[in-house]
Amino acid sequence: MNVKWLRRLKVGSAPFMTREETSKYTDSMPDGSARQFTFIMEAKSVITHPSPGFQLKDKGFYEISGLAWSGMGQIRRVDVSVDGGRNWRETQLQQPILNRAAVRFRLPWMWDGGEAILQSRAMDSSGYVQPTRSQLVAQRGYASQYHNNAIQSWKVGNSGELTNVHA
Repeated sequence: MNVKWLRRLKVGSAPFMTREETSKYTDSMPDGSARQFTFIMEAKSVITHPSPGFQLKDKGFYEISGLAWSGMGQIRRVDVSVDGGRNWRETQLQQPILNRAAVRFRLPWMWDGGEAILQSRAMDSSGYVQPTRSQLVAQRGYASQYHNNAIQSWKVGNSGELTNVHA
């Protein structure tokens, strides 16, 4: 857990059922049940460049890069889509690739000046594949926001401006 103010340290072999444990690490499921407790961080990736706040100046070559991580093993692969998930290309992972650690990925991209939806998806050594938002909602419902590891989408407009979208 992320402890911000530490007054004492107590070690235990079971959850303590504190407010933060029960409210932030319990996910409501679509069938009305609860998944308690969510301590494992599943595979996640995010494109950090280009991303919202960045403006593509002109059509041409850009490098798409970002970070991927997993609490269940090593990142084995990251794919990037520039068309909203219709087609995927494997990226290059930067060494070292360590167990339960972030890894940087990169992919060369030729922007044609038109609209694009940039996405990345990570796969880890356990076989887990980062889900789309709709796949995550189908598994966990809409109340599972604290552990949202769904694919993130950035829209590139014709002007080169990047914005956050739910694709």
